[in-house]
Amino acid sequence: MDTEMSTPHRSRVARVFEVLTVFLRLGMTSFGGPIAHIGYFRREFVERRRWLDDKAFTDLVGLCQFLPGPASSQTGFSIGWLRAGWAGGLAAWCGFTLPSVLLMLAFAAIAPDLGGPFGTGVIHGLKLVAVAVVAQAVWDMARRLCPDRRRAAIALAAVALLSFLTTAFAQLIVIAAGAVLGLVLCWTDAGEPARTVAPNAGHFRVSRPAGVIALIAFCVLLLGLPLPGTSVAAQGVRVFEAFYRSGALVFGGGHVVLPLLQRETVATGWVAPNVFLAGYGAAQAVPGPLFTFAAFLGWTMAAPPNHWSGALLATVGIFLPGLLLVVAALPWWQALRARPAMASALAGVNAAVVGLLATAFYSPVWTSAVQSQIDFAIACLSFFLLTRWRAPALVIVVFCVAAGIAETVLR
Repeated sequence: MDTEMSTPHRSRVARVFEVLTVFLRLGMTSFGGPIAHIGYFRREFVERRRWLDDKAFTDLVGLCQFLPGPASSQTGFSIGWLRAGWAGGLAAWCGFTLPSVLLMLAFAAIAPDLGGPFGTGVIHGLKLVAVAVVAQAVWDMARRLCPDRRRAAIALAAVALLSFLTTAFAQLIVIAAGAVLGLVLCWTDAGEPARTVAPNAGHFRVSRPAGVIALIAFCVLLLGLPLPGTSVAAQGVRVFEAFYRSGALVFGGGHVVLPLLQRETVATGWVAPNVFLAGYGAAQAVPGPLFTFAAFLGWTMAAPPNHWSGALLATVGIFLPGLLLVVAALPWWQALRARPAMASALAGVNAAVVGLLATAFYSPVWTSAVQSQIDFAIACLSFFLLTRWRAPALVIVVFCVAAGIAETVLR
């Protein structure tokens, strides 16, 4: 009897460990930012492991793009929850986030001593890695999410909107416009059959009461955190509140959070402008979510809490609102995505996401990395190595870093 009762427990523990190990590997190898992360996730969990089908995956990506917060981390958290419940979601987030956090903290510790042509070349080479990997992700997602003229037109409309929208809510406007256009143009796509996968693929075990509790917690933390006083404890609450607000109010994730973080840390005098820019460059170069830039900022703040305590407060603060929102949305999303109207709207949202990703690829990924004809040649060669010769990401990293060092030294 004891053996029979312990078997399901061991099975759950094994699944949580499986989720942790898979996401830990992804956290150490997923270069390229949120655009590329979605491509990595699809290859790993749809094509290879078949934990969910392609339709459930693309709909989940559309939901996470619609919500504030880091879309790739929210997607990974949801996939972990799908596989092993709430413990699996936490394991997925920890595994995917921890390598990047540790790398950013290591960079924060050595940043004062890193300089010269070698250090500049390493950073520049890793930016070129991001160009190649992101270009591959945009290409793959465009072919998959925009297979016809209607959805391609929605993606182009998203690019056009983003070319002149300057509001902080530009991404949200584009996603909403994609949903409306999907309802109008993609209604016949709602009945597309999903390919056969494992039973219950795409079924998230999140109760509606849990979703309501998560939403209430999100609102309470957003509206109730400011605390008067000058003690270290009060300053710690202010630090957590600043990063929580940044994570809660940013739409589109990734690089979109940087202006908010600059306002919260540089404008307040917590972090020097040159330190902020150095960390921004490093955040583009490391694998994993760009939001781990917060760990660097928490470590380098001039006054306590800083170092380990500051990094912990900043990291938890910036990721927590996005995770609470995805838990709040999943119970209703699971039911709504089966309806034809919602399926059509999500088809439009997914097409608009392609436009968002293409725009983000141009700026800041391309504009911050490709500064010369040599850079262009390195990026193109890396792209073809990835897409045509299927070279491993590590090969591309070594090649681009070596090329970046050589280019910087010989300049």
